[in-house]
Amino acid sequence: MASNKDSFGRTLIVVVGLCFICSMFVSTAAVLLKPTQQENKLLDKQKYILEAAGLINIKEGKLEKKQIQDTYVKYVEAKLVDLKTGDWVTGDAETFDTEKAARTVGSSFVPQNDIASVKRVANNAVVYLVRDDNQQLQTVIIPVKGYGLWSTMFAFLAVEPDLNTIRSLVYYSFTGSGETPGLGGEVQNPKWIAKWTGKKLYDEQGNLAISVTKNPTVAASSHGVDALSGATLTGNGVQNSLDFWLGEEGFARFIEKARKGGLS
Repeated sequence: MASNKDSFGRTLIVVVGLCFICSMFVSTAAVLLKPTQQENKLLDKQKYILEAAGLINIKEGKLEKKQIQDTYVKYVEAKLVDLKTGDWVTGDAETFDTEKAARTVGSSFVPQNDIASVKRVANNAVVYLVRDDNQQLQTVIIPVKGYGLWSTMFAFLAVEPDLNTIRSLVYYSFTGSGETPGLGGEVQNPKWIAKWTGKKLYDEQGNLAISVTKNPTVAASSHGVDALSGATLTGNGVQNSLDFWLGEEGFARFIEKARKGGLS
């Protein structure tokens, strides 16, 4: 019996020791890899911002890290805006974590009309100003997000300096498994993205008019975009995202001031 107890005790010690060593290895690896993971995440975001601005084409092939970073630094300026006032606020926009701020009660609010299912909204948001070689403003990029069929979809809405004419709508990230491939996943299809170029957000009366629609007549208008075939709920998610983030609890005040010369 003593021999069996000794054997069990030794086995338990070995198991506990191995678990401790493995946990230490995993923890150390996570700490060491975190800076690299953060750098890759930032690089990925910069890549999609540049694509939304029309400065690079991701589909053409692999882009070098330095090419992305240099192009971003040369042409893009990130700035913080107070959603409630529409004014610029001081702070490091490049490192500002919008999602973390949205989860913090003191730096966020619960929207009254949460049609995009965002749950909480950060008081401040990041806007990206894209300039040419002569420092003339070419594009304003606004981040939007909202729930589709299976996931929260994150996108960059790029508009011309008039804050009305769309350059592109680029979806770059999805929570969970994302939208259904071949259906809702087609929001990333270049052919569908191209349909947004030149469309207008607002009508002549200044009302938000952009519409993701199955009506061919509306889709052919300056305010309509063809809905994705077989992906009604994803299309509704795109529409709700735009309606929310371009509305009063999103960037509406910023856009109003910007269209009156607030970006100059």
